[in-house]
Amino acid sequence: MADRPYTLLSCGMSLDGYLDSPVRDRLELSNEADFDRVDAVRAESDAILVGAGTIRNDDPRLLVRSTRRRRARADRGQPPSPVKVTVTAVGELDRGRQFFTTGTVDKMVYCPSAVARSVQRQLGEAATVVGMGAEVTMRALGEDLHARGIRRLMVEGGGSVHTQFLAAGLVDELQLVIAPLFVGDSRACRFVDDGQFPWNADHRAELAESRRIGDVVLLRYALSSRFHAEASEQ
Repeated sequence: MADRPYTLLSCGMSLDGYLDSPVRDRLELSNEADFDRVDAVRAESDAILVGAGTIRNDDPRLLVRSTRRRRARADRGQPPSPVKVTVTAVGELDRGRQFFTTGTVDKMVYCPSAVARSVQRQLGEAATVVGMGAEVTMRALGEDLHARGIRRLMVEGGGSVHTQFLAAGLVDELQLVIAPLFVGDSRACRFVDDGQFPWNADHRAELAESRRIGDVVLLRYALSSRFHAEASEQ
């Protein structure tokens, strides 16, 4: 298997497994202390990936917030925030979204080769567009990022992206935050969609850490042997 980045999937969800609410513009699933923890994880990453749906629905900035952490990245010869990465099947992206307009870091869009030219015309100089054949697989995407020097990839959603990475066995570490609330509406997006996952009743995931952070709980799962190798180097 070709090299790929160490991949950390970070997610917050409700007690009933939802990422959002269909009746609220933005559902807060975390708190300030945990937002700061996530900011620290971002600061240690080379790239952050979200799906095109997350860009359309949440309009995330995906930048390191802490001045101290941005300065530490600069001292290491890194840009102030990680490279921004998204993936789209059809190319419905608005170059006015904060993914494209905020930060001086590189922005990359992976899409099928059939739509790559039109997506590049649509985005212009706002992003680099990479055509990936008939369809984009997360394995091929990861291998391409690794070839571009990305060694640590943070995946932040949404549910379809989570499903693709997890079902393909491409996640080394899962950081799952549980918020003390229920959404109770099946129209909302779930943490993952239906799929066949390597971790199941016959192969349970390894819980590496559980931590209370205010009113939320962080669960860290080691999903590959690379987790322990990474931890030993820190």
